Amino acid sequence: MAPAYAVALITGASSGIGFEMARLLAGQGTKVALVARRKVLIDGLAGEIRSAGGTAIPIPCDVRERIPMHAAVAETSRELGPIDLLIANAGVGHVIPADTFDAALFEDTIRTNLLGPVYAVEAALPSMLSRRAGHIVGVSSLAAYRGFPMTHAYCASKSALNAFLEGLRAEISDHGIRVTTVCPGFVRTPMTVKNTGAMPFLLEADEAARRILRAVRAGRRVYNFPWPMAALMTLVRLLPGGVLDRAVRSARSFE
Repeated sequence: MAPAYAVALITGASSGIGFEMARLLAGQGTKVALVARRKVLIDGLAGEIRSAGGTAIPIPCDVRERIPMHAAVAETSRELGPIDLLIANAGVGHVIPADTFDAALFEDTIRTNLLGPVYAVEAALPSMLSRRAGHIVGVSSLAAYRGFPMTHAYCASKSALNAFLEGLRAEISDHGIRVTTVCPGFVRTPMTVKNTGAMPFLLEADEAARRILRAVRAGRRVYNFPWPMAALMTLVRLLPGGVLDRAVRSARSFE
């Protein structure tokens, strides 16, 4: 049976959800391009996939930089073929307390979590439009739906990503291209391991990856999960601002 996607490019493939999605897709026969800054880690993953009979190429790249991201897309198309599935997954989650507010960290968050996907889409979209085929997936967060203390940069970047994908979806959905916005709750990854607060309904990265790929294959427009956390966030969004502020004032992070 042919794989659902022939060629996939995954950013943030060196660890966490991106790592696990790459393994799963490769196991299904998809040729995968592994894009991340940490060369040693993506080299190791590519070797593991090849040893299991799959096809993978590691592409060291900083998604915050436009030209290298374009080069990564070009290399993928040259080595593996046209990209059917683009998964913009790379992300960071800086904690920025108000009393030590650091705009440089805020900028880094925006460049990684928002401009990284934008650069990837800019590079991959022309080919998808010409072929009238392709699937763009942006890994956002349930934190996109409300600002939280000290992770306001993270929340802002993911909220902007949601708006970008929503507008893009409305514009290109009749061109044969799907756009899926994925909003996980807490997932055990190197980014969340530093959290000191409670992480309700925490998922392991491999389980999150499986759920995401099921939603992608089903053509979901937006996938919020796990459902108890998504339901909780829906309630949070309905709270008056003052009530919410008091409820979360002592929170230390939401990533």
